[in-house]
Order: sequence, then structure tokens, then C-alpha cells
Amino acid sequence: MGKPTGFIDYLRENAAEVAPQDRIRNWDEFHLPMAEENLKTQGARCMDCGTPFCHTGITLSRMASGCPINNLIPEWNDLVYRGRWQDALDRLHKTNNFPEFTGRVCPAPCEGACVLGITNPPVTIKNIEYSIAEKGWESGWITPNPPAQRTGKKVAVIGSGPAGLSAADQLNQAGHWVTVYERADRPGGLLMYGIPNMKLDKKEVVMRRLDVLEAEGITFVCNTEVGRDISAETLTQDYDAVLLCTGATRPRDLPIEGRSLQGIHFAMEFLTGNTRTVLQGDATEDYISAAGKDVVIIGGGDTGTDCVGTSIRHGCNTVTQIEIMPKPPETRASSNPWPEFPKVYKMDYGQEEAASRFGSDPRAYITTATKFEGDDNGHVKAVHTVQVQWVRDEQGRFSPQPIAGTEAVIPAQVVLLAMGFLGPEQPLIDALGLDQDGRSNVKAEEGDYTTSIPGVFAAGDCRRGQSLVVWAINEGRGAARECDRFLMGRTELP
Repeated sequence: MGKPTGFIDYLRENAAEVAPQDRIRNWDEFHLPMAEENLKTQGARCMDCGTPFCHTGITLSRMASGCPINNLIPEWNDLVYRGRWQDALDRLHKTNNFPEFTGRVCPAPCEGACVLGITNPPVTIKNIEYSIAEKGWESGWITPNPPAQRTGKKVAVIGSGPAGLSAADQLNQAGHWVTVYERADRPGGLLMYGIPNMKLDKKEVVMRRLDVLEAEGITFVCNTEVGRDISAETLTQDYDAVLLCTGATRPRDLPIEGRSLQGIHFAMEFLTGNTRTVLQGDATEDYISAAGKDVVIIGGGDTGTDCVGTSIRHGCNTVTQIEIMPKPPETRASSNPWPEFPKVYKMDYGQEEAASRFGSDPRAYITTATKFEGDDNGHVKAVHTVQVQWVRDEQGRFSPQPIAGTEAVIPAQVVLLAMGFLGPEQPLIDALGLDQDGRSNVKAEEGDYTTSIPGVFAAGDCRRGQSLVVWAINEGRGAARECDRFLMGRTELP
């Protein structure tokens, strides 16, 4: 805990951000640092709650409640309050390999489960985590720390997203030689190309950590797709263990009339090409521009929000985000009690920027697309929509039913499909001959992470399905522990 009466004495203070009308002019991160004294005050709000739900990391109503990697939140809140920043960083690193990532992009289920949040605004856990990590980098406390001894064992990690990186970090610290294979031109996976630069800076933040991992002995092999550029059989022969962390990269499509028109793209195609262009400095071959165009984004989640913010920075003419679910309530509904993740209305950064630029939240709730309309050149020019109501069938399942008379046509020269992902891509799974579960994910039990082939492990979204970065880190650490046990007969990894 921090100050015993801190939660009574101090109000929640959120970190400042660059104003939307200013930040949309560039690709820079827009979060502003908070003064150290203010951070101490926020740490002091962490109360003596007895049972700190913030780090439980359980699943309630199919959502995370508390921190999935069980961050020791009350401990480092107290250490920040007392000015013991290096100790706070040590406690944070005990459970989290990459707090500079989660402190930026995690939706903070820890705050949703904060006991103080029952009656007051919760502790600013996410901003304190971010600040501890940045203090560590600025102070020179985060430096390469290669293992003192090597086991001689070799492990191949396929995929360099958050699951792959956390697994590689843990296995390397255990003394194994780790090689990470990445099919893209840069390592980082979702962290590099799935999240826009203004949310997570690639050169200053992602590459900073990757450079440390490489200096500690991890080898990154990019532009290499396992199953195409190197055979799966070669990996299983050349390495003592293989760990799959390929993510769930097969996007959900929308097979309605007009889907084959030009100008309709999956969200990740749009975001990846944009980030590659930002890093390169000029337009790459896969760059999709929204400049001067009407943009319709189908999907209301984080990826859709990223598409909104990216389109606005391009200089789009208009942007509309279609969301099939109803607008959430302003406060928790009775069916969404604490400590469940709060399903309440909020405007994320992209919606704030759209409201600043165009005057309103760009989301159209309880709305679905029915048809894409094209011009004479085979390019999309409009999206036909209808509002829906959610109706329970005889089996008790809800499904969206169109409401007559609510049809509308939205101009669109760019359509971005951001409706989530269905699971991992199939070729590598086929090449290894792995068993899959009913949702097409790689079959491997949670806590064990062993696939149907001995010595081959799976973690992250390719095993559990599309999820949070923090769950990927959790799985990567868990799979590394079991892989180490397989290699050595025992393990000391946490």
C-alpha cells in the first residue's frame, strides 16, 4: 500500500496528452510524462484493500479481470510513493518482461479490478507502470544482462510478437541459445506492425528493447517464413525444442455483395503498410492511402480505432466506424459488476481525434454492412448499411436482425475490415502436422503448452485465440518454463 489515507486525501489524476488537433499532424507518441511528485501522489492512492484484485489475472465473463501476468501492483505502487524507483522496476520486471509495452497498449484490466474502483476512480496503475519503465530506461537501469552460463541447448521460436519475445527472453536467461524466426522484414510482430507508431514508437521503444535482447544473445532471423524459406523438418532436426508464437493472423472476412471491389482491405494490410512507410520515410509498395477519401471502418475494437487514427493522419475526407454491438452505458450495468472489466462507453484516442476533426464520435452503433457498391472502374464507392436489433433465438442465443426502414448508404473509397481474427494461418500447422482444437488453434493445454509433437510448444494467440498483449506475455513466459523443463528435466523459471 502507499499512504494509508492516500485514497481519501488524493484524487485520481490522469496523465496529460498532446491535444488531438495537434497530435494528428504527426506519428509521434502523444502521451506526456507526469511529474515525479504527482506520480508519488497517485501511488499513494493504492489502499490497504486486504485482497488486491488488481493482480489476480482471472477471467470473468470471458474477459480479463486483474493483471494476466500477475504484476505485483500494490508493491510497486508503494515503492513509487516512497521514491524507491529502482526497487519498483525490479518488482515490475519480476512478472513483466516488457512493461514499456504494456504501459502503453494494455487496456488495463488491473484498473477495472481495483478495489478502490468500487466507490471511486481507480488507481492510475497503467500510467505508474509506464512511468516506472521509462524511469528505468532514462536512468540506465535497463541494460543487457546475458546469462552467465550456457546449457548448449538450442531453441527455435517462430514469431517475434509479445509471446515470442517473452518466451525468447526467458529461455535465453535460462542459458539456452535462442533463435527467433520472423517472416516480416523487422522483428516485433504485432508490436512492430500491428500497433501504430503514435501508440507505440517503433524506433524509440520497440527497437530499444529488441537491441537489448539481441545484445543478451538472442538471434533474430527476419524475412524468413518457416514452411517456405526454411522447412519445418529442418527446425525440428536442428533444434532441441521449437516454440510456436505465430499469433492469430487469419482475419475475419465479410463475404457480402461487392466484396471483390478494389479499395476494400483488411485492417492489418492498411496498418502494416502505413507503419513500414513511417519507418522508411516514403511510401512503400504496400502503402494504402486514405488521403482525401471517405473511409469506412467495419469493426469497433482497438484495431478499428487504430484505423481511425491512421486515416485521420493521412488526411481523410470523412471517417465512419461501423459497430454491430449497442453503445455501452455511461456507467457499469448491473450485469457487469466489479471486478469484471468495465464495459462502459468511452472514446479512445482515435475517436477523440475524429471528434476533434469532424465534430463527433465516428462510431455508428448497432449497424452492419449489407453491400459494397462500386463505380464503373470496379472500385468501391459506397457501403450500404442497416441498423440491427439483437434477438434471442429458441436456444437462447442472441443474433443481429435487421430493422426495416433503417437502411443507409455511406460514401466510401476506402473500406477497412477490422472484425478480428479467426485463428492462426494453416500452412505451418500442416507442415508440422500439429493437432488443432475446435477453433482451429494449435492444440496445447494451458499451463503445459505442449503440442501433439514432443518438443514442440505453442503459446500466445496461436494457442488461445485473439487476445491481449499482456495475455501473450503471460503465455510466452509459461511456455518458456515448460520448454525449459522439457530440455533440462527441471526448471527454475517463474
